[in-house]
Amino acid sequence: MSIWSWSGFFHYLFNPFILDGVFTTIWLTCVSLFFGLALAVIVALMRRSKRRSLRSIGWFYIWLFRGTPLLVQLIMIYTALPQLGVRFSVVEAALIGLAMNEAAYLAEIIRAGIEAVSEGQSRAARALGMSERQIMRYIVMPQAFKIIIPPLGNSVNGLLKTTSVTSVISMEELLRRTQVLIQEKFMVLELFTVAALYYLLLTTVWDFVQRHIEKRFGRSTAVVNLSEKR
Repeated sequence: MSIWSWSGFFHYLFNPFILDGVFTTIWLTCVSLFFGLALAVIVALMRRSKRRSLRSIGWFYIWLFRGTPLLVQLIMIYTALPQLGVRFSVVEAALIGLAMNEAAYLAEIIRAGIEAVSEGQSRAARALGMSERQIMRYIVMPQAFKIIIPPLGNSVNGLLKTTSVTSVISMEELLRRTQVLIQEKFMVLELFTVAALYYLLLTTVWDFVQRHIEKRFGRSTAVVNLSEKR
């Protein structure tokens, strides 16, 4: 009995069922990142709030979602909440779980980026009559964004692979589609290799995108520094 089938491997390498799972993984990553990033900004600002209650809520959120596995969170959202009358579809549960989990990590990255910006710049902006909102929007966040690009890019890389965890609640992404075909065709090694190659392809493409973004912002920073010297 052959343990490897090249014909089976190449057949499923470009199989529409698998390719649809790849597409689902991509949009699941993008949508989760969008909502996760929006929530992360809120949580990061709460962590830096002057109000103790808001700081405590932000700290608790991060403590809870960073301290428990995403797998458990997804199961709780999809199977436990319905017992309390709160029901979500598979797609909704996957997006909520990924976004809320990712937000806990991104919030700390954003907070660190904000705190890396010199406080002296904020004091100077206040002296010029700028409001706290204007300082955050025009002074702090543009500089903090450049600082958080590398760790943010690494989080996107991790999120691409983390979407595979949603297969536990039957989300039809790449890994779930692969498992379904394995149960039908019994080509375990070939299909898992196909899935691994697509994950590797996605993370490699993002790596190039991330390098381009970092290089572009690095170049813009260098230009600003040169113009200041002149």
